[in-house]
Amino acid sequence: MADQAKVAAAQRIEDARYWAAPRLESAAQGFEAQVAPMVSSMLSAAARRIDPTPPPSRRGWPMLMLLTGVAVGAIGYLFYRRNAQQWTEHMKDSASDASRWVGEKADRTAESANRMATNASNSAEDTSRKMS
Repeated sequence: MADQAKVAAAQRIEDARYWAAPRLESAAQGFEAQVAPMVSSMLSAAARRIDPTPPPSRRGWPMLMLLTGVAVGAIGYLFYRRNAQQWTEHMKDSASDASRWVGEKADRTAESANRMATNASNSAEDTSRKMS
């Protein structure tokens, strides 16, 4: 009879284990999904409240960004001014070259006109001498 009781008890324990295992797994997953995050956030908040070191300051970043922007703007302005001066000097040189070219062209045209006038005058004098 004791052996039968032992076998029956073992069978009931095994049945109880088959019944309890999925329920324990489900309970563990529910605890992990619902209770654990709340406990974790409560512990993190408590740690932040009792931490003696002050939180890191973010006041330096905006000032650093502002100074970087000002430096980049100043460099850009200097490049702009340098290029504007070079362009102005180039245009002065170009204008000087153009005015010199126009002056030379005008001189050549005047010389050509004088030669033509002289030739026409000489031609008219020759014609007038022949007719007289």
